[in-house]
Amino acid sequence: MLTGIQVALIGGDARQLEVISKCSELDATVLLIGFDNLQNAFSGITKAEFTTEALEGMDAVILPAVGTDDSGRIDSLFSSAELRLTREHIAALPKHAKVFTGMAKPYLRELCAESGIGLIELFDRDDVAIYNSIPTAEGAIMMAIQNTDITIHGSTAMVLGFGRTGITLARTLQGMGARVKVGVNKPEYFARAYEMGLNPFHTEELKQQASKVDYVFNTIPAPIITAQVIAQMPHRALIIDLASRPGGTDFRFAEKRGVKAMLAPGLPGIVAPKTAGRIMADTITRIIMEEARARRNEE
Repeated sequence: MLTGIQVALIGGDARQLEVISKCSELDATVLLIGFDNLQNAFSGITKAEFTTEALEGMDAVILPAVGTDDSGRIDSLFSSAELRLTREHIAALPKHAKVFTGMAKPYLRELCAESGIGLIELFDRDDVAIYNSIPTAEGAIMMAIQNTDITIHGSTAMVLGFGRTGITLARTLQGMGARVKVGVNKPEYFARAYEMGLNPFHTEELKQQASKVDYVFNTIPAPIITAQVIAQMPHRALIIDLASRPGGTDFRFAEKRGVKAMLAPGLPGIVAPKTAGRIMADTITRIIMEEARARRNEE
């Protein structure tokens, strides 16, 4: 339980509703900032203005999946007011407090480091990334189906990267009857893909491998689908880039050549916000409970 724990949620989207619900169920004291237009009636939840006083005494601050931009601005689906995180806000937190976000920009990292406040980037964790790979794969395949006139079954699909998302995506495509080619950069990834019955190749061979593909799914956050690679692709090919912005595709050249390319980061929060929210909620509350238990043991 989170009895006696104070949690502030600042901004965010539909995923935050699951976090609010979970924290409330576990008996945390929950403060909402940037939720002026929220219609859901959560029992025992307090709303407040974004002031330093509101953050005093907080054990945890939960920011949106993308915490802030480069100037500290926080997006909120439930408020039209501007939310901007400052040094004063972070400095108002107790030293034991933790700040949670999906991924942090340098701005947020610097603020937390200056004040000695722990920052937890959820998307860096294996457990969260693996769970999130499920709605990511489903969302990517949904986009592929919506934007082509062929079936996944019987197609040739290429997955670039064989990390947490790449593995789930390749396995799902294979299960749907696609011939799956996997671009890897490590011998152990090559071996694992081969063991799974996939068709691995080394990423330096990408240009040669791209000539007969229907779908290309990229998970590598680096410029890998270059103009030279796109020039080898058939015009019917569809590129779905799942890497964080700006992705790994030369979108300008793809458009020029007539190859459809789509940047699609953050799919879990778009296609399955309830599931993505539960993943975040379960992880956040577990970490908060572990931190509280550790503090009690120290005392």
